[in-house]
Amino acid sequence: MKTYKSFSTRQTPQSELVYGKKMIKNSAEGYIFEITNWERLKRFLILGTDGGTYYASEKELTRKNAECVIRCINEDGSRTVNTILEISNSGRAPKNDPALFALALCASFGNNETKREAFKALPSIARIGTHLFHFVSYIEQFRGWGRSLSNAIKQWYQTKSVDTLVYQVLKYQNRDGWSHRDLLRLSHPKPIDNTYNAIYRYITKKEVSESTPELIKIFEKAKSITNNKEKVKLINNFSLTREMIPTEWLREACVWEALLENMPMTAMIRNLATMTKVGLLVPMSNATNKVINALTNIETLQKARIHPLALLSALNVYQAGYGVKGQGQWVPVMQIVDALNDAFYKAFNFVESSNKRIMIGLDVSASMTRGSIAGIPGLNPRVASAALSLVTAAVEEKYSIMAFCHEFVPLDISPKQRLDDILKKIDNLEWGDTDCALPILYADKYNIPVDIFIIYTDNETWAGKIHPFQALQLYRRKTGIPAKLVVVGMTATDFSIADPNDFGMMDVVGFDTVAPQLITDFAKS
Repeated sequence: MKTYKSFSTRQTPQSELVYGKKMIKNSAEGYIFEITNWERLKRFLILGTDGGTYYASEKELTRKNAECVIRCINEDGSRTVNTILEISNSGRAPKNDPALFALALCASFGNNETKREAFKALPSIARIGTHLFHFVSYIEQFRGWGRSLSNAIKQWYQTKSVDTLVYQVLKYQNRDGWSHRDLLRLSHPKPIDNTYNAIYRYITKKEVSESTPELIKIFEKAKSITNNKEKVKLINNFSLTREMIPTEWLREACVWEALLENMPMTAMIRNLATMTKVGLLVPMSNATNKVINALTNIETLQKARIHPLALLSALNVYQAGYGVKGQGQWVPVMQIVDALNDAFYKAFNFVESSNKRIMIGLDVSASMTRGSIAGIPGLNPRVASAALSLVTAAVEEKYSIMAFCHEFVPLDISPKQRLDDILKKIDNLEWGDTDCALPILYADKYNIPVDIFIIYTDNETWAGKIHPFQALQLYRRKTGIPAKLVVVGMTATDFSIADPNDFGMMDVVGFDTVAPQLITDFAKS
């Protein structure tokens, strides 16, 4: 009898194919569902491929995602460009590099119409000079300089106002081996008037004339100033940014205090450690209060389009008191640490409660410890998923957070605790083989009523005796609860444990800023 018990469509080991299901092998040799090219495109645009995964190198993962982007381009180039535009402009992704890379692919491998749309979208996606340098660096990997590329670069400069163009030229001077001088010489833009001509001549020849905008003249003047009062006066009068002043000025607290007055939010978050190190940010100072007020103002965060991952990264580094590469030390101001913690939750736009019974399962297996989310050191998929899960927990009353790999363990964490403490606790967990069915099996075994299971994973499951989707079907039949499953993909692979033919299962991308609200809407539907 045991011979005939080995074949089942209701309970199949994850290392085996389920009869009647269209499944593929994942990198861990388990059978799993393949997501569509369009879903993988979104994963790539949001998560990127920095650091690779446990099973795939950064180079291999990038190649596979690039091939996926090209498949999307061949299927529907216009849709591909619009998807890149939407995710880049909405601030849903932690970094813009994947969008610039994908746009370069569209401008290289698309048909004529796709290329036109890609170049038309360039100013909207390459919003700053650094983005433009990245784009040019990427596109040279796929094609040479032709008229269409030259015209697109030319339009990037010619469509900007004088003030905007001067700001871009002085703030973002070079990157990736490229400078504005290089791009002007390759694109040959025609000056609109004498002012634009003066800007172009400054870029290419460093000439300063009567027609040269005042800010460029101030930028040149700053190179010879040594008096701190004059430095502060110049910064205040002309709203100079950190990149527009000589490097040696940045050793002075008074200079940073002046810069802070008009400092963009992103720059402020990136420079918290430096401003603390030079003695500007100390407990109860005016500068510290200014930083705290900015971080705790939800309108300011949203207007600046601060991605939650930027705040989590800043929290991770700032509270440590030393640089990622071991360069520099500082004493963190605890009120700023708390403000960063609060800002992380506020950066997700108005997430509502679903009023459902939720079980959150965090995959803490070995494969979740490799690579990094958006290339941020120390922020691997495992610790990042713990932080992201708390966004849901922060607005829900009925929830349970568990960790799993080869066994299922209750986690004593909640949004009332500081994120940095929680991340340390998660990072110290032991791991084993991956069984993504465990959250559902646990709820079944202990008669826990659950409306929606949310599993954070890289989908590299293989060790269980039953597939997750089968476990959910079994749970539904046994309890009578029409339970749903949300799979939060934490790496840019093409795998999912969710059955695409089951309308009670859904895939979302980890650290997509709209994901928490999507989960709520799905739970309530």
